[in-house]
Amino acid sequence: MKTIGNLIWLVFGGFVIAMEYFMSSILMMLSIIGIPFGLQTLKMGILALWPFGSRVVTSEDSSGCLNTIMNVIWILCGGFWIAVTHIILGVLLCITIIGIPFGKQHFKFIKLAFFPFGKQIVDA
Repeated sequence: MKTIGNLIWLVFGGFVIAMEYFMSSILMMLSIIGIPFGLQTLKMGILALWPFGSRVVTSEDSSGCLNTIMNVIWILCGGFWIAVTHIILGVLLCITIIGIPFGKQHFKFIKLAFFPFGKQIVDA
């Protein structure tokens, strides 16, 4: 069931949002300062391609001020626009009955789009 859900997810916005994450990852990695941001968005892009069967948990070392600072920088550099894309795709998908589960998945991604640092992706 996870495989079918993931394949349908790719059609209903998963591929678009993953490409957005990958493009922002490449742009961030152009500078040395942006490499940690690029690596984190690369992880989020992989999760956006295949979200069903994975979950996001708070990592053990997430209680530092460095994660907070990096999350604030991320929001200013690209997280806001990716979150807006999640909102738009989520609303469009929730208009149809079939798209409601995928719209809800986009709404779950909004929190991750704003605060990716201090999070870890694990298999469910």
